[in-house]
Amino acid sequence: MKLDAYLYTNPGGRPYNEDNADFRSSGDEGLFLLADGLGGHLGGAHASALVVESLLAAWEAASGELSAPGCRQWLEDAILDANQALLSAQTQRQNSMKSTLVALALKEGRAAWAHVGDSRLYYLTGGRLLQVTRDHSVTYKKYLAGEISREEINFDEDRSSLLRVVGDVSRCLPESGEAESGPVQPGDAFLLCSDGFWEYLFEEEILLDFLKSETPEAWAERMLVRALPRMRPGSDNLTLLAVFVH
Repeated sequence: MKLDAYLYTNPGGRPYNEDNADFRSSGDEGLFLLADGLGGHLGGAHASALVVESLLAAWEAASGELSAPGCRQWLEDAILDANQALLSAQTQRQNSMKSTLVALALKEGRAAWAHVGDSRLYYLTGGRLLQVTRDHSVTYKKYLAGEISREEINFDEDRSSLLRVVGDVSRCLPESGEAESGPVQPGDAFLLCSDGFWEYLFEEEILLDFLKSETPEAWAERMLVRALPRMRPGSDNLTLLAVFVH
């Protein structure tokens, strides 16, 4: 089994890009990260970069000893460590910068993930698209309570009101999960994306474009052909990280 990934980011209608994404992959193992910074005046860009760099460094230090059953807990602990690093950076820079984060770890054929905020992870398997993360936002709470439909999440006025973030003493509460169906299979795929990307696409479109694509780059290009023309003036940064299991 081999992993293949493609990363795309765009400042959208903003003067600077506060999203950050990166990955480390070798053979059938890898860590894939995407963060959406909050803070303005490039504070958000610094926050998202710090969070991603913190987890990459932790992965490189631990991956040789880390086993698949321990990945889920490791992700939660690594996010909490990144939170502490960001809190220290806030004091040094005198900026209340914060960030979302979604992280995917693949090891020994198993998938585990964790997130804080509204950056999402989708898992595509068996011809189905599964949103395996739940947005930590007021809007998503309204959806779960039945106040709005799933389609209305993309346009709701409270979508940017986040309930959990990295860079907060009390609100950095990672939520984690793992593939309960067993090992990932050749033909499976994952999509990490910021809200500036997913707000312009419906899940049926994401799945349809995946089914037409043989590489993560081709999949990303098809989705971007849909999303980019729909962007409004002043639209948010958008970032995606697509992962194929070959």
